[in-house]
Amino acid sequence: MKNHFHFLIRIKDTDEITTTKKIAPSQSFSNLFNAYSKSYNKSYNRHGPMFERPFKRKLILNETYFQNLITYIHNNPVHHAICEHPINYPWSSYITCISEQKTKLKRKEVIAIFDDVENFKIVHQMKINDISDDFF
Repeated sequence: MKNHFHFLIRIKDTDEITTTKKIAPSQSFSNLFNAYSKSYNKSYNRHGPMFERPFKRKLILNETYFQNLITYIHNNPVHHAICEHPINYPWSSYITCISEQKTKLKRKEVIAIFDDVENFKIVHQMKINDISDDFF
């Protein structure tokens, strides 16, 4: 995808944050995008913003939507004809979800949404065209 990317991030509740310095999630993303833009601009001798504003965010309130969103994100490179299957896109969490290698990703929680790894794989076999872009 040349012009966009997707993050699916769980924001911790305030009481789960152990540091005394609490930064709003939108500020954290702003800091990340600004630092990346500055580094990229310096490396490629360019100027100006790299990201459109504002970025979109959605509140996920139920498991069905969560499952559909995970599937949509993993299948997005397939939808954009970058690869034929999410397993072929190395910058996705799909491979991490189905592997058993150590990760910081909450793999068990993600897989539990699909019941098990086999069902996770089956759901991802659905063609992305079956899920309308308007749904998200």
